[in-house]
Amino acid sequence: MTNRKGSIRIAVAAVALAAAFPLLAQTDPGPRKGAEVGLGEPLKNLTSAELTAFNQGLARFREVVSVAGKEPGAPGTGLGPRFNLNSCAGCHAEPTVGGTSPAKNPQIAVAKEYGAGNSIPSFIKEDGPIRVARFSRGTGPGPAGPPAPPQGRGGPPQGRGPAAGGRPDGGVHDLFVVTGRQDATGCNIRQPDFATAVAQRNAFFRIPTPIFGAGLIEAISEASIMNNLRSDRALKQSLGVAGHENRNQNDGTITRFGWKAQNKSLLAFSSEALNVEEGVTNDLFPQEREDTPGCVLNPSPENHTSASLVSDFMRFLAPPAEAPATASTDRGKQTFSSIGCATCHTPNLRTGRSDVEALNEKWVPLYSDLVLHDMGPGLEDFIAQGQANGRDWRTAPLWGLGQRLFFMHDGRTSDLAQAIKEHGTVGSEAYRTTANFEALTSEAKQDLLNFLRSL
Repeated sequence: MTNRKGSIRIAVAAVALAAAFPLLAQTDPGPRKGAEVGLGEPLKNLTSAELTAFNQGLARFREVVSVAGKEPGAPGTGLGPRFNLNSCAGCHAEPTVGGTSPAKNPQIAVAKEYGAGNSIPSFIKEDGPIRVARFSRGTGPGPAGPPAPPQGRGGPPQGRGPAAGGRPDGGVHDLFVVTGRQDATGCNIRQPDFATAVAQRNAFFRIPTPIFGAGLIEAISEASIMNNLRSDRALKQSLGVAGHENRNQNDGTITRFGWKAQNKSLLAFSSEALNVEEGVTNDLFPQEREDTPGCVLNPSPENHTSASLVSDFMRFLAPPAEAPATASTDRGKQTFSSIGCATCHTPNLRTGRSDVEALNEKWVPLYSDLVLHDMGPGLEDFIAQGQANGRDWRTAPLWGLGQRLFFMHDGRTSDLAQAIKEHGTVGSEAYRTTANFEALTSEAKQDLLNFLRSL
């Protein structure tokens, strides 16, 4: 009897051990360690003029701006009156210049820099992602939404809907103001009321997108995008995948940059970012976003060259390279395709004809179709941009995923397995693919995670 009980205990322990191993076996291996060869470098085979443009753009991308260019260490001009950060490279920093949110959020330090008196919104954490806040509806009277959820590492997750009332909004509400800075005497504007917006589920967040290989993305032909969108219809239909492109409302061409593919070109993308994120007026965005008396401290446009320089840097920035393949990543790549991930995260698209030889008729291994997909209520932000509605999101390019720290449009998780699960709410075009992932063996899940971290 004793031997039988002992055998039972051993058997129970063996079952428990076996149950534990799948949990251990399907763990996000985390960001790849060490510098990647070529990451942050220019494209190969650039002309001397193109290489010069890249280096000049890189210098501007790294430049720190202050209101008048007189703050020590911040020689650029045009910060504010409202802003999210004071340099392009501050947001696009991980794992090197051109990437995305670093491990330590620089927004914490800039809030008080040079005498500023900004408070830190609840959704900004020192170890959380850089975030930009948008309001779904304008502030105003209206009943409060459901209670805000508990705060985690990155702040409160987004709710399922904003408070009723108020006009449609959708725009960026910058986190900080120049009030109190030594170079902004006379400006006394206040930060937005983020506490109320969060409490009413009216604040929605986005993190910086990496810009490696952005010139190749810009050069992808519309024919390549549309042919891919129309391909494999039976397979896509069986998985519930549809998708549609976003288009510029003026010339009708496909837009492709930003979380909702809302921007047409790198020049438009950089010009808007300079104005919205730093507050620097430029030729494409010549007006200050805040014209309160005492706060317009420089003539406009404040800079005629920055947007062009930054767009040149992005255009000639090389894409990330995949890590050397292993048996596990090879199996994971096959699984990636077999369960349906590749129906949206298309492994390759092709550029059209370009006057830049390094961009001319190249296969681009970006793992995206560059179009919009309905991702269901779990990822809804109630904000429309062009043909993108609140549930529509551009398929995020996966190249470079191996070294990213935060995932999803709002940086809600640092765990790659959780990021996959976030795709799977009922109504999402990725619902069936996510279910296929959940049905995999632990070993197959781990292979897939290893493959994704090899990108």
